[in-house]
Amino acid sequence: MTRFEHVMRASAVCVVALFLVAPPAAAQDKGPTPTQAAPDVAKKAHRLVLQVNTNEPAMMNLALNNATNVEQYYRARGEKVEIEVVTFGPGLHMLRADTSPVKDRIKAITDKTPSISFMACGNTQENMGKAEDKKIPLIPQATLVKSGVVRVMELQEQGWAYVRP
Repeated sequence: MTRFEHVMRASAVCVVALFLVAPPAAAQDKGPTPTQAAPDVAKKAHRLVLQVNTNEPAMMNLALNNATNVEQYYRARGEKVEIEVVTFGPGLHMLRADTSPVKDRIKAITDKTPSISFMACGNTQENMGKAEDKKIPLIPQATLVKSGVVRVMELQEQGWAYVRP
């Protein structure tokens, strides 16, 4: 067999192997389009944790915008969603009854959207209370957790998506 015949036979073997291993491009699954839900995604709830750790009204409003936009998106698709806004450090002001610049907006959100909840860091509340020498009141929509950072970690460990606006 000549060198040319060896090269041609090797090329033919490679072409046949490619057809056996890889399906034609038209048959390959390209996955769902951005506006389609994959079948298994639609069955489970989408879960998002938003972290607020600054005492900046713009950041608090951005977190609320993110939460309501995500909730509206999945509601329009008929899919379940759970969203937790977790505050700690200076971000606790978002949920403080005496200092929150967004408490009216939070009340409006929780009145019509039970899938969005708000968590307040107990460690921060305690430390602020010591620094200010008073009990730190929280808005009624807030749920107290021992540690905001730990709450974020635990939710991430359970597969929740994490966003810091």
